[in-house]
Amino acid sequence: MEERPMRYRVLIIAVLASLMAGCATTAPPPDQRDPVDPWEPFNRNVHKFNRTLDDAIIRPVATGYEAVMPDPLETGVTNFFDNLRSLPTIVNLTLQGRPADSVTSLVRFTMNSVFGLAGFIDVATRSGVPKHDEDLGQTLAVWGWKESRFLMLPFLGPSTLRDGPTRFVDSYYDVVWRRAVDGRTYGIAVDLVQRRANALGREEQLQDAYDEYLFIRDAWLQNRRFKITGESATPDYDSFLDEDFDEDANGN
Repeated sequence: MEERPMRYRVLIIAVLASLMAGCATTAPPPDQRDPVDPWEPFNRNVHKFNRTLDDAIIRPVATGYEAVMPDPLETGVTNFFDNLRSLPTIVNLTLQGRPADSVTSLVRFTMNSVFGLAGFIDVATRSGVPKHDEDLGQTLAVWGWKESRFLMLPFLGPSTLRDGPTRFVDSYYDVVWRRAVDGRTYGIAVDLVQRRANALGREEQLQDAYDEYLFIRDAWLQNRRFKITGESATPDYDSFLDEDFDEDANGN
């Protein structure tokens, strides 16, 4: 599926959801829980842990990072890691039986790597080459595993029983994860801080949620459904999604 404006708007929810956590209410009794979230008490506890970690470490670091980094350089860092994530996309498009889209993604990766200073400049988008974003979780959905139970992961944030383990498989194809230990740690840290910095300006959109955990869970699941099926966001999120997220689509 090609990138579209709505996709960018839904994607920003996933970014916020992956880097924010916490809730003000308790889990309902088992007979009142959403069938997609039978482990809600556990997930809420992990959510609270992630929130504490973000408040204590990740957010302050991202705030300082954004304060000292020039905007063009931040855009370049975002483009660089987006380009690296093209590698698992190429593999998964092939596994999904979409060879033409796989070749297109390979062309994007090659153009940005060769002519875009190792990916810091997104010359492929400027040249009109379509962008795809596929992972192994989406591939498993194409193969038949359509729905999966929600699972909040420590440090990593929202996921599902299907999608959680696939993150590690996808990361194998990302060359930055296969460097020496020091280089790997540095690359992961920079990517995390940059993504968190990109989300700083959108935090206020979550503050009015009655139950932040439920909002994040439902928004993240909606994002995954959109990636897999192309379904647009539900009316419950219209006001949130209608915000101007065009800058995020350009990596700003």
